[in-house]
Amino acid sequence: MTLTLASALALLAYALAAWRGHGAQAMPWLGLGWAAQAVALLVDIGGLGDGAAGARFGVGPALSLTVWLVMAVALLEGRMLPLEALRRPLALLAAAAVALAWTLPGQSHQASSPWAPLHWALGLASYGLVGAAVLHAWLMQRAEAHLRSARPAVGPGLPLLRLERLTFQYVAGSVVVLGAALALGAWFSPRWQWDHKTVFALLSWGVLAALWLGRWRLGWRGRQAARWVYFGSALLLLSYAGSRFVLQVLLGRSV
Repeated sequence: MTLTLASALALLAYALAAWRGHGAQAMPWLGLGWAAQAVALLVDIGGLGDGAAGARFGVGPALSLTVWLVMAVALLEGRMLPLEALRRPLALLAAAAVALAWTLPGQSHQASSPWAPLHWALGLASYGLVGAAVLHAWLMQRAEAHLRSARPAVGPGLPLLRLERLTFQYVAGSVVVLGAALALGAWFSPRWQWDHKTVFALLSWGVLAALWLGRWRLGWRGRQAARWVYFGSALLLLSYAGSRFVLQVLLGRSV
């Protein structure tokens, strides 16, 4: 019941934020939607009222938590960067994520080790960091396109150098956090499994680490860096969310 109410409130708030569009009147509705989505995630992932021990995960909650973390970053940085144009797309994306998590709730997972909850938290945090990197890479490309275009930008411009610095800060954070999640999982797991989730996660980490090294050693930036961010994020999306979508939705298996 709590999950239903929180999800419905989040959907309503995000819909009103999208309807308000670019104006400052959208901010209170975005904040309300973000808070209601947090409650829905706590109820769903925590399994409150479910009666089963352990955390609950699935493709819906994982993607919803990723968007929630990206929304948190956007709300915080909205005080420093002109992100008005992002309010409607973010509200629509968050509403879709809430609806997906409501339709595909998490399934109970027993912790195989005392370190398993930390492994799960690091993995989900890496999704949020990569999502924030994707957001800033897109903003970076948008700012660069305005600089290259002869047409004047509408409204305040986005600071390209600051966006570039933030993009690579999130990339570096995702490399550290995702690497820690993979190392921790390999350490406490009784047997290492080369399944789709592990392979795609390792490939994603390799792409993001190569991007970070390329930035440090070769000065990669701009469109080239953005493409690497998108490619690494796509691989990470395929690792957990993608494999769980195939198993949970297409094959109908309990995961």
